[in-house]
Amino acid sequence: MVISSDVEAALIRAVTISLYTWRRAETDDPVDDDERFGWWGDSYPPITDDRIGSRLWLLRRVKLTPQTQRDAEAYAHEALQWLLDDGHVIDIAIASEKVDINRLNLVPTLTITGGTRLEIKQPSSWQVIYAV
Repeated sequence: MVISSDVEAALIRAVTISLYTWRRAETDDPVDDDERFGWWGDSYPPITDDRIGSRLWLLRRVKLTPQTQRDAEAYAHEALQWLLDDGHVIDIAIASEKVDINRLNLVPTLTITGGTRLEIKQPSSWQVIYAV
């Protein structure tokens, strides 16, 4: 099955927004100060605990270790979980690659109904140095 260009564009846009919007930190997340950030719209979600974005921003000042890499993968999966919950995809896989001492590339692969996979590699202009 081939993914239509409209569906592909919508999924890429959804992944970009989900990964690069700052989700509010959990109460037990370590933060630099008292600010937990997050998108203001999550203060009044139409569905309880429905939140937008990722907690990848929490890794911006963290040393890039194997644990940081696992955290980045988990945060990315958490941010994209809504695509599964809402039935837009049937599977999400997150691959990560440590490129340098301070750079980690994340590559989400979405599987849609019918088994077609869409690997989303962000352009280098969207990749962030530090842990993501």
